[in-house]
Amino acid sequence: MKKEKPKHKKSKNKARKIIIIVLTIIFITSIIAIALHLYKMNKEKQSNENILEDVKIDTEQVTEEKTERMLQLEELQKENQEIIGWLEIKGTKINYPVCQAQDNSYYLDHNYKKEKATGGSLFLDKDFNLDKPSTNYLIYGHRNKNGTMFEDLIKYQKEDFYKEHKEIQFTTIKEDSTYEIIAVFKSRVFYKNEKNVFRYYYFINAESEEEYNDYISNCKKASIYDTGATAEYGQQLITLSTCEYSQKDGRFAVVARKK
Repeated sequence: MKKEKPKHKKSKNKARKIIIIVLTIIFITSIIAIALHLYKMNKEKQSNENILEDVKIDTEQVTEEKTERMLQLEELQKENQEIIGWLEIKGTKINYPVCQAQDNSYYLDHNYKKEKATGGSLFLDKDFNLDKPSTNYLIYGHRNKNGTMFEDLIKYQKEDFYKEHKEIQFTTIKEDSTYEIIAVFKSRVFYKNEKNVFRYYYFINAESEEEYNDYISNCKKASIYDTGATAEYGQQLITLSTCEYSQKDGRFAVVARKK
């Protein structure tokens, strides 16, 4: 006569089966989630590539005062008035529209079409006054693993890369301008109680020549290498800011002045 398995062994076997089933479900769910995330990021990447190819303009309207990029920007603004400019660094993947919202969080997870997007958009600090304009175009962007937005910005850690990419092109509907890089540095978001630190991310508009010169001086001191270039009071500035992962709340910034 066949002996029955003890009840405690049956319970153990049943528990193992349940654990295996649960782990299998978790594994499959994780794989699906990863696949969906990669699909979404790839789709976002494709939507951010060759944006201007679909923008139709009358090339006969192109003049020295109104460039092709400025006309394209005007067309894009018909779809979204919050698109305030276009940023390009030749020889990199940085070639995107720049938006500005009433806060500095909306475009962290929305694209230039105002659609939900994990990779977000490049966006201008909410406090920049486009009517004046303010002293410093402070532009933020994510570093995305699919290579989009400001992922290429971190390459400026290497001086050799800087030497091959010294200029930034920034276009608004009023002007199409070239900026020369003057400083590249690492920083972080400082705590409120920290004193005598350089909070570059607060500098939007200089209230005085001293404030302007202090910003330039601090940028040059913090710079990873000497670019040999600087800025004088009154020159329009642009600061590109993204995350840097060697420290908690790390930041990486590239500062340039209008040529």
